Amino acid sequence: MFEKITLHTPRQFVPADLNAGDWASLAPLFDQLEQQFSAATDAAQLEQAILNWEELSAAIAEEGSKRYIAMTCQTEDKTAEQTYLDFVEKIEPEEKTSSFRLAKSLTGHSHRDGLPAGRYKVFNRDAALEVELFRPENIPLETEATKIGQQYQKLIGSLAVQFDGKEQTLVQMGRHLEETDRARRQEAWELVANRRLEEAETIDGQLDSLAKRRNQMSANAGFPNYRDFAHRRRGRFDYSPDDCLSFHDAIEQEMVPLLKELHDERQTALGIESVRPWDTATDPQGRPPLKPFEEVPQLIRRTQAIFDQLDGELASWFQAMQDLDLLDLANRKGKAPGGYQDSLAEARLPFIFMNAVGVQRDVETLLHEAGHAFHTMASQKESLHSYRHAPIEFCEVASMAMELLGGEYLGEFYNTEEVRRARIAHLEGIVFVFPWIATIDAFQHWLYLNPGHSVAERDAAWDSLIDRFGGGIDWSGHERARAKLWHRQLHIFLHPFYYVEYGIAQLGALQVWANSKQDRAQALADYKAALALGGSRPLPELFERCNTRLDFSSKTVAPMADLLRTELAVLKN
Repeated sequence: MFEKITLHTPRQFVPADLNAGDWASLAPLFDQLEQQFSAATDAAQLEQAILNWEELSAAIAEEGSKRYIAMTCQTEDKTAEQTYLDFVEKIEPEEKTSSFRLAKSLTGHSHRDGLPAGRYKVFNRDAALEVELFRPENIPLETEATKIGQQYQKLIGSLAVQFDGKEQTLVQMGRHLEETDRARRQEAWELVANRRLEEAETIDGQLDSLAKRRNQMSANAGFPNYRDFAHRRRGRFDYSPDDCLSFHDAIEQEMVPLLKELHDERQTALGIESVRPWDTATDPQGRPPLKPFEEVPQLIRRTQAIFDQLDGELASWFQAMQDLDLLDLANRKGKAPGGYQDSLAEARLPFIFMNAVGVQRDVETLLHEAGHAFHTMASQKESLHSYRHAPIEFCEVASMAMELLGGEYLGEFYNTEEVRRARIAHLEGIVFVFPWIATIDAFQHWLYLNPGHSVAERDAAWDSLIDRFGGGIDWSGHERARAKLWHRQLHIFLHPFYYVEYGIAQLGALQVWANSKQDRAQALADYKAALALGGSRPLPELFERCNTRLDFSSKTVAPMADLLRTELAVLKN
């Protein structure tokens, strides 16, 4: 699958023939590293030990990425599944233990203060956090949680329904929600909702199993709840759980009213008594769904044309991904849901995974994941593997800003009127997602601050959040589907508390876009310069280099809501 991939930089410490999926081959290298840390008599020797550690970490990370990619590309491939699970069960736990010992050696090393202070500030901080949180008893719990998450993925990826006389995946069914025939939209929506509900007991059980293990992890680490543990483990040095609660409030105050305005507009335009769940994706003027492409090669060519116009360097990076077969974009049965960009750590190259079916959302998704890919490409020169990945809050600025910047060139897919429609849909989608992000994040706060809750209590908590952030959708007759709507959000299962970052980053991306309206060239230069820093700077500094600010209070949310309201008004008039 990765025949065209080579190492970005020749190995210096790691053997060329290393089997990174075999712990017996890896263990002696970690032993050598411990000896190097122990024997280091000055800062230069200590730094070389760090570089060797990072080289080994990159080799292991790439092995894990390749196995994960293979498994998600074909969830029905038993060999690929077992190969990935073997890595999760046999390599990751041992690596965590060995990395902890090295981090502990570093944090207590007599020559640590001799390392270049600016260069290793973030690295030392993160190593200290690893030492603080590491508990050997949590390793099997993390392994079990990963396996449960994989079971959830496999289940969701396998779901399909019969519609129009053929079997269609739930992802493929999404296109029917854009149709103009309301009865068909309802039928499609209900088929999908009911299919999910058939698995509700299983999915609820998976979440219960995950919560049990996560709550135990937090207790093992001495935290009062998993929320506080997860925030700490995610390295959220620059904001707190209370800041997230304030963010929820700001969204409720500034974005939910705008969401309600859009729903009211839709209700009037469609001439309906209330907006139902199957009414939110269709064109309110009754026009057929946008069809940006028929086949995935068209999606790739037209996206390449966007980058050709936007920036020469970005264009060359996207072309390189095509040349190296680093795109798997088409939806098919047995493919894991969603989309992602994963980095091949030694090659220092990105891989994009998607489930494209020929809708406008696919265009936005590819622009989004390309932003992540550009982040990987921009930071290729960084020697420390740890620094070639930024905090998620800024990673998503890279991706979401690219949606907005690339969205200025949708003429590659559409005529003038269709461009206007697509841009309206995209900006409205941003308005829609802020309340959804708040809902998901607030729900996770509730989940882990209320351990031992019942399924009924959980459903009620979710319903109250839909009341708060839902914008007035009419769910009558489908109350159970509403109560289980969170089942579709894979982050809850695979990446707990990884979702609020999208909201924080969306504010950053909107600021990049606002900057581009004043000076496009400068905004792009700031964007690429910030990406090139990878994770070598604290989060506020990454935002600052991008000429944005890390703030998600009403002070920042309000002007971004105003920007969206203004831009939408211009496009609609």
